Amino acid sequence: MLRQFVRQFGQKLMRKRLLEPIDESERPVAHLNLLNLVIVGVGRMLIAGVYILAGAVAKYIAGPATIISFLVAAMFSVLSGLCYAEFGAWVPRFGSAYLYSYVTYGSTLCLRHWLELHTSLCYGLGPLGSGGFAPFGFEGILQGTATCFYYFFGVDVLATKGGEAINPHRSIPWSILITIFICFLAYSGVSVALTLMVPYYQIQPHNPLPQAILHSLWLPARYFVIIGTLCALISRLHSAMSRMPPLIYTMAEDGLLFRVLTRIHVRTGIRVVAMMSAANLTGLMALLFKYTDLVDLVSVGTLFVYSLVAFSVLVLRYQPDQSLSKNENTQGEIEMPGLDGHLLDSEPEARNSNILKSLWFPISTIPTRKSGQIVYGCASLLVLLMIILSVILVQWSSQGFSEDSGYTPGAVLLLLLIIGVTVIIWRQPQNPIPLYFKVPALPVLPLVSIFVNLYLMMQITSGTWIIFGIWNVIGFLIYFGYGIRHSLENDE
Repeated sequence: MLRQFVRQFGQKLMRKRLLEPIDESERPVAHLNLLNLVIVGVGRMLIAGVYILAGAVAKYIAGPATIISFLVAAMFSVLSGLCYAEFGAWVPRFGSAYLYSYVTYGSTLCLRHWLELHTSLCYGLGPLGSGGFAPFGFEGILQGTATCFYYFFGVDVLATKGGEAINPHRSIPWSILITIFICFLAYSGVSVALTLMVPYYQIQPHNPLPQAILHSLWLPARYFVIIGTLCALISRLHSAMSRMPPLIYTMAEDGLLFRVLTRIHVRTGIRVVAMMSAANLTGLMALLFKYTDLVDLVSVGTLFVYSLVAFSVLVLRYQPDQSLSKNENTQGEIEMPGLDGHLLDSEPEARNSNILKSLWFPISTIPTRKSGQIVYGCASLLVLLMIILSVILVQWSSQGFSEDSGYTPGAVLLLLLIIGVTVIIWRQPQNPIPLYFKVPALPVLPLVSIFVNLYLMMQITSGTWIIFGIWNVIGFLIYFGYGIRHSLENDE
């Protein structure tokens, strides 16, 4: 009885949403060239809040080395962007990481995109340093990178344009690269101009650029900067508010949030309850938290979402053929070890097989259920090892990477284990399904992306992690108290 209950509960946690078939008349026509995609990407990614945040990061976290923080964040955002591009190829529909996770992994992981709500809504700051280009040292640059990472969030909008893009296997990855580069130039330009006009320790964090221009005695430019900043902030607020209600509405329509959020105004057709909820939640968080604290919170969510996407790409490529659509055979869905009844009812063949031989010398040249489970298990183990390694490296860096530190043997051992498990994944057969874009250098590139994201997450302050934990607890309470019983997938 208990076994059956655990099995049914596990199936509820991992139930997946099947995509509605696309009518041929509704299928998008490829019309977006590289320039169109870059314009869309820059419009989504370029955030006016950098005019404020650059001052806080320069004064309290990284000093003039803020430009290095933006550079490192941009470089590693490229890795996440390429993973997002392949993820968009697996699920060829316009949507957020919420839709992707629900389709590929199920309702529990997609609920983690409760995080996307606070990403649409919106450092603990250290003491002053002494001077120079990097007054807060290497640790300050990494902390600045973790904060600046949020400003490169937005590649999802490009990853979902594969069906509308001309020559998507070339235009999608190149548009992501060019978009990130353009935004890096804009962000780094603001930080360089700011730190060249005034010493970093004299920056006014709440009004950095106008005050810096006032300090430089070029008074007329101050008013142009103020007006431009206000216009940009209002535009970004409107953009954020236009994205948040559809996400709330979609989750409520799927049964994961309260049904009242799906109410639509009869005359105007506006998602009125979802829109009011988004506005009230935005105002409440703006009232309770400082802007820099919200940016830190959003950075954690962004890094988590990017890690989840990279993990998904890594696992999906090694799974057997599957269908994510309702009008096709769904028996080939991804089989994850420990997430369905197959692990509880182990087959005699699985018990008697030579596990070691399967790890190093797979029998089949195409993915099987067994090889897919091996990859999923190894990838999960790698995430755990990388978390431990990230914690050790953060503690070790606080001691200046001293050779006398006791962290050296542990770090070397973990690195060897990570390399060994990565080789096991590399030996497994990949799915030959044709996609308009595939991440190169699998499994190394997604794993590097996951590790970098985890390491940057460890740079976030404990206060931000507490707020992050509270937000997740609220999300899980809503899910286990309401969503798990009212999900539409219960009827499938």
